[in-house]
Amino acid sequence: MPEFLKLTPPDEALKKFLSCLPPAHPKTEGIDTADALGRVLAQNVTSPETLPAFSRSTVDGYTVRAADTYGASDSLPVYLKLIGEVPMGGKPRFVLQPTETAVIHTGGMIPEGTDAVVMSEYTQTARPGEVEIYKAVASGQNIIYAGEDLKPGQDVLFAGTVLRPVEIGGLLALGITRIKVAAKPRLGILSSGDEVVEPHEPTAPGQVRDINSYTLSALIESNGGQAVRYGVVKDDPHALEERMAQAMQECDGVVVTAGSSASTRDLTAEVIGRMGIPGVLVHGVNVRPGKPTILGVCDGKPAIGLPGNPVSALVIAGIFIVPTLHHLLGIKRPRPAAEVSAKLTTNVSSPDGREVWMPVKLSASPEGYLAEPIYFKSNLIFNLARADGLMRIPNTATGLPAGNEVKVTLLI
Repeated sequence: MPEFLKLTPPDEALKKFLSCLPPAHPKTEGIDTADALGRVLAQNVTSPETLPAFSRSTVDGYTVRAADTYGASDSLPVYLKLIGEVPMGGKPRFVLQPTETAVIHTGGMIPEGTDAVVMSEYTQTARPGEVEIYKAVASGQNIIYAGEDLKPGQDVLFAGTVLRPVEIGGLLALGITRIKVAAKPRLGILSSGDEVVEPHEPTAPGQVRDINSYTLSALIESNGGQAVRYGVVKDDPHALEERMAQAMQECDGVVVTAGSSASTRDLTAEVIGRMGIPGVLVHGVNVRPGKPTILGVCDGKPAIGLPGNPVSALVIAGIFIVPTLHHLLGIKRPRPAAEVSAKLTTNVSSPDGREVWMPVKLSASPEGYLAEPIYFKSNLIFNLARADGLMRIPNTATGLPAGNEVKVTLLI
């Protein structure tokens, strides 16, 4: 059986792989801002207007001159003349004079002559047309001023930003209803192996259903890409090369999950090597699960060979395919993966010199999260389905003791 002569550390493998990809120049498309969740902005955005457009109250209460409330307390309230109410959605038609006040609601426009708002709970109506103030306020208290968030021409967002709900809300607050985003990179997915059949087909003895195409499609779609499935290819070099060449031509990159045998994995590497230059960059990564990973670049397009075992394929996809998508999309600052700290419930051993990603189940305790290792076999998908996250054991460790605090990358 062929052996891997050199296993490359995962970080080094990823750096080498990405450095051989050309700089990102994603295609762009215009879409409605309201539909842009998770998309990557393709152009810088500057504010076309002032935000907020007017000074407004952040609380329900009374708009006042702050100086008129100085010294107010429960035992010595200040009395102000009530002259009206600020209309919602309109401009006040009055100017407050010293010792005057008006009712104002959250979001109401601050009238001329006032510079603070007293919250309702610190007031009381003593008699008609008069308000008692029990607490002093400082100038600017409980007010958002016009332009406090943005001014016209100010940078708002930059190309390469992944749009979250908060960015979408901000853009719409500025009246920006259409934006330009990076087109979703297309990644072709092939499954190879004489033993692999489509999920809808019944299995004969010795056969397994292709689930990798679908789990990888979901991962690609959830990270901003478009998955294009090319089906199952038998262990035939001509068939694999023909299908891979088609995927390379039609897509921005290709992902191949190989069958279980070492000869099949070698076949994948040979075909990737013939797809273009520089070809295979890494064949074998110092990680568990996923040692037989293949990383290549073929005439500027990424080509990734993953192990056929479902758990291995999905774990390795998180390490290499997700950063590849970030590169193709032109994401400038990928946000860190969601992590939690947890304490191990039991001792965990690890192969010396190999980085290990182990599924764990999280549970809450009075002291925080507990991480229970799930001892897995890489061809059993429900081992991973039962996990809440993955714990990384560095290659410098031979294991971790119970009670040790670890970082768990959440599976979301």
